[in-house]
Amino acid sequence: ALATENGEEVPFPEIIELNVGGQVYITRYSTLTSVPDSLLWEMFSQKSTKGLARDTKGRFFVDRDGFLFRYILDYMRDQQLVLPDHFPERGRLQREAEFFNLPELVKLLAPKISKQNSLGDEGCQSDPEDSSPGIDSARNLGSLGAAAAACASLVPGAMDGKRSGFITIGYRGSYTLGRDSHTDAKFRRVARIMVCGKTSLAKEVFGETLNESRDPDRPPERYTSRYYLKFTFLEQAFDKLADAGFHMVACNSTGTCAFAHEQTDDKIWTSYTEYVFYRE
Repeated sequence: ALATENGEEVPFPEIIELNVGGQVYITRYSTLTSVPDSLLWEMFSQKSTKGLARDTKGRFFVDRDGFLFRYILDYMRDQQLVLPDHFPERGRLQREAEFFNLPELVKLLAPKISKQNSLGDEGCQSDPEDSSPGIDSARNLGSLGAAAAACASLVPGAMDGKRSGFITIGYRGSYTLGRDSHTDAKFRRVARIMVCGKTSLAKEVFGETLNESRDPDRPPERYTSRYYLKFTFLEQAFDKLADAGFHMVACNSTGTCAFAHEQTDDKIWTSYTEYVFYRE
C-alpha cells in the first residue's frame, strides 16, 4: 500500500500498470490522481481495488482508445497540451477528454481558426512551423495576406491557376544478373509509384488517382514524400504530368546487391529510380 501526504494508506502501489484498449501504460499513482474529480482520480482514490476491472495479467483495464490515451496521460503529468503538427485526431481526443472528465483539456482542444484556414488553400505564406509564436496574431495574418497577394502577382501563371514547382516520382524494382542469365524483365514490374512534392501540386496533377492514406490531412502549402499512385504504369504518370504542363528535368537510379546465389553466382539487385519534373 502507498501512503499519501496526509498519512493515509491507499491500496495502490506507487507504480501502476494500465491496459487501455490493449495498449499498456506504466505510470505513477500521483500522475493518475493529479486532476481532482477526473475519472482516473475517482478510480484510484478508492479505498479498495475490488471494483476496478483487470486484464488477465492483473493490470487495471480501461476500455478506451489506447492510442489517444498517451495524450491524456501526458496532460495529467503537467496539465499542458502538446500535440504533433497537423494532428488529425483532435475531435476524437476531445471526446476522450470528456470521457475522462478533464474539462480544462476539453477547452484546450476546442476548435480554433488556424492561420492557413483563414488564408485559404492557395495561400502563399511561409511554413507555419517557421513563424514566431510571439508575433501578434492579427498583425501576422495581415502580413501573410499581403505576402499571399504579392506572391500571386509575381508567380507566372498564377492568374490562370497554374503554379510553378517540382514533382518527383520514384519506384523500387529488382532484377537478376549472373554469368548465364539475362537480366530478368521483372524489374519493370513496378509495385508502387511514389510521389514527392507540394501537396496542392500533387493533387492538381493526379487527382483521384493519388493515394493519400499514408499522409492524410496534409495542408496544401506543405510538402510530402508519402503519397503514392493508385496505378502502377510509369507512362500513365508521365502522361498526367505532361498534360499538366510539367517537363522532366532530371532522373537518377541506384542499385544495391541484395542477394547472391552460392551455386549459380546469380545476384539479385534492388534499385530505386527517381524522375524529377518541373513546371514554370
